Amino acid sequence: MSDLKKQFEKATKDVTKAKTDPGNDMKLRLYAHFKQGTEGDVSGDKPGFTDFVGRAKYDAWAKIKGMSQDDAMTAYIKLVKRVLSE
Repeated sequence: MSDLKKQFEKATKDVTKAKTDPGNDMKLRLYAHFKQGTEGDVSGDKPGFTDFVGRAKYDAWAKIKGMSQDDAMTAYIKLVKRVLSE
């Protein structure tokens, strides 16, 4: 396993130790970078307008479409460090 993947997996565990709620915007950014890092570009149908949470997640992920999985993992790690330092 690469060093980046090890750091990414550690970050996914560490983020649950945040002392404060990072807020919805940060949660969406974390979600998007996690999904991009693990699955690649967003796929599937966009959730309907009545599914507010699903739609917000889909939109956040779609914003970073085209980002490489390694870049997404790196960005996720940085975001987690920021959340934990707050």
